[in-house]
Amino acid sequence: EIAIVLGAGNIYRGISGAAEGMDRATADYMGMLAIVLNALQLQDALERLDVQTRVQSALHIAEVAEPYIRRRAMRHLEKNRIVIFAAGTGNPFFTTDTAAALRALEIGADAILMAKNSVQGVYDADPNENPDAQFIPQLTHLEAIERGLQVMDTTALSLCMDNRLPIYVFELAEGNISRVAGGERVGTIISTR
Repeated sequence: EIAIVLGAGNIYRGISGAAEGMDRATADYMGMLAIVLNALQLQDALERLDVQTRVQSALHIAEVAEPYIRRRAMRHLEKNRIVIFAAGTGNPFFTTDTAAALRALEIGADAILMAKNSVQGVYDADPNENPDAQFIPQLTHLEAIERGLQVMDTTALSLCMDNRLPIYVFELAEGNISRVAGGERVGTIISTR
């Protein structure tokens, strides 16, 4: 069973709009709408591969997506449909990371798989800015919070820690999702020991 939470940094980041003086709540809602655009594009791509999907949005956009309803999402998963959760939590001031943690817990997911562009997993510093950054193969949620590692926001990490939900952080590269899902050690594992 696969559920997907995605962002929309490729289109618009609410935090960037707020940094430029826009009202933060308005900027965040614009970011949520951008996520819906990406969710519909992903749904179309998957369905062209004959993969059944459903988009559930935290914002009500009945013409293009189902509303997020936990039990309906779980039923879709039971029927082997991929569920794409769009529009974050539907609330401003919460990141897509928090939406991923929240939805994963609500549907009883075994883990969060977090694919990253151009990085192998978690590092002790930003490897794009610091060539001496060291890769970290395993750590706890609390260690990630205490060290201020930019894996997920603190709210998301705390939710995962409190509920013992592991996070697998790895590079978005050919075959890595299947490898991680198959139990192979790829990237960084964040867990509660």
